[in-house]
Amino acid sequence: MLILALLVVLLGVSGFFGLKLYSEAKQVKAHEEQAMQLLGGVTDLGNLDNLDTVRQQISQAKTETAAANEIAHGTLWNIASKAPVYGDDITTVQGMTSVVDSLVSDSVPQFMNVLSTLKSAQLSSGDGQLNLQPILEAQKIIATANQSLQQQVQKYQQLPKAHIGMVKNAYATGNTQLTKMADKVNQLSGTFQILPDFLGSDQPRTYALMAMTTSEERSSGGLIGSVGVVTTDNGKIGIGDFRSNGEYIPYGAGDPTEDEQRIFRQWGPLNMSFDVRDLAVYPDTSRSAEGMRAIWQRTPWGSNTQLDGVLMVDPVFLQELTKISGNVTIPDGTVLTGDNTAEFLLNKVYVDYPVSMQDALFAQVAEQTVGSMFSNVDLTKLTKVAQLMGSMAEGRHFSMYAFDETAEKTISDAGFTAQTPSSEENPQVGVYVTERNPSKMGWYIHRTSKVTRSTCGNDGSQTYHVEYKITNTLESSQIGALTSYILGSGGQGVEKTLIYAPAGGSISNLKTSGGSVTESRQETLNGKTVYASNATIAPGESVTYSFDVTTSTKAVSDLTIDQTPMGWIDSGVTTDTAACSINKQ
Repeated sequence: MLILALLVVLLGVSGFFGLKLYSEAKQVKAHEEQAMQLLGGVTDLGNLDNLDTVRQQISQAKTETAAANEIAHGTLWNIASKAPVYGDDITTVQGMTSVVDSLVSDSVPQFMNVLSTLKSAQLSSGDGQLNLQPILEAQKIIATANQSLQQQVQKYQQLPKAHIGMVKNAYATGNTQLTKMADKVNQLSGTFQILPDFLGSDQPRTYALMAMTTSEERSSGGLIGSVGVVTTDNGKIGIGDFRSNGEYIPYGAGDPTEDEQRIFRQWGPLNMSFDVRDLAVYPDTSRSAEGMRAIWQRTPWGSNTQLDGVLMVDPVFLQELTKISGNVTIPDGTVLTGDNTAEFLLNKVYVDYPVSMQDALFAQVAEQTVGSMFSNVDLTKLTKVAQLMGSMAEGRHFSMYAFDETAEKTISDAGFTAQTPSSEENPQVGVYVTERNPSKMGWYIHRTSKVTRSTCGNDGSQTYHVEYKITNTLESSQIGALTSYILGSGGQGVEKTLIYAPAGGSISNLKTSGGSVTESRQETLNGKTVYASNATIAPGESVTYSFDVTTSTKAVSDLTIDQTPMGWIDSGVTTDTAACSINKQ
């Protein structure tokens, strides 16, 4: 109440008009809160069995948002929005009501129409086959709805920064919910764009499934322990023929470039071989795929079979799949679930099982989970799989690449091909690490980071400060109980760290603290500038990289970090954008 009264005074509004503004502000707040609560069913996509109920809630929300929008754009509000400084708060509230009303009136109903159509369709053709026709028919509609939704959420995020606590809090709450909705719809839309081609809608496809262990980090994930073969044909997926990396090693390396040779092989301390084990050392999935194809074509089992692309997966992806496809029971009776699969495949398997069994256990989990992704599909399962593929791709736990240029453009545009920073509009810093201590220490190497926006330039660029911390969480008391196979050289983390600036942007004031960072240098890797170094981190120690980032003038979204995946979902990234709004002069 005091905050609203203060706003009235600061805006120079008094008497009857001040009380009217105060009363209307409370009405707007009540309408918006009720609308956001009603939109909960769309935000989490958790009520797909009751779409009629969700539709009713959207209709009710539309009534609330229309009322809030009408009040917030009244004459008194328009006058108040012109006031110095605190007029921004009025403008922000007006923008919030306008965006949410547009979403409820246009984007969300389009999306709900797609879901209703898919729910009434026969998605499963039997025998583990997904009926692709309903998805093909829904592609354009969901893409249009998604584009509209993303544009509205972007408008919301570019509203002026509020000064008053109540407005700040309301904005933050709305932003959290809208961002969650936008992310889920974007994941669903992206997956729908790539599924038909991936699942062989026009012709059978063959992919190499590259199983990565992030316990032995490589830039794109981890050492490739085994490679399986995934075949798809008109919605049916098959998986098998897993071969250990040892079976591929005799067939040579993956044709590295001069830059890759210099950075990853000639510059130690661990010299990459570029055979199948090290193909994830490249931070771009396209290079890993090209290397895999070169080796595949030399093998007796691949020389006469066209490889259409690759899938790169880690144990976190498989763990999340078990939540959808069901638990996996391995031969000794151990049950792997949606809670323990990643830890088992990244740590416990090396502690409790002989080396000779490790690849077979990974293969069993992959065959059961990936092989049943699209079996007995209804709308709920399809939505879960689509969201999972999208979220796992964002975190680099899952990546794919197709050698057909048209198919690959669709895959890349949908965000399923991991790559170093390439978008000026959506800026990213890339941080990629490769373990140079031959070990399984990646399970104990934790990475956290904080991204803080500093300024928003009149030219459209922004500046940020980034703190990127790498910690060796291994405790001295644990060392005696672990083998050298896990510890390598004394349980140290020896991280070759590559840092990329955003596309069209730059990095400055790069500094390090803690641990031992040596051989820092500016390099060029396949046409892009990269800041490279070796960080040696003893048990219990940390190394922090701190630097400033300037984005391109074309940037329209907050700076994010693209990084080598860890053995869990949490990326460890926190972001503070309170300093200013993008495009705010």
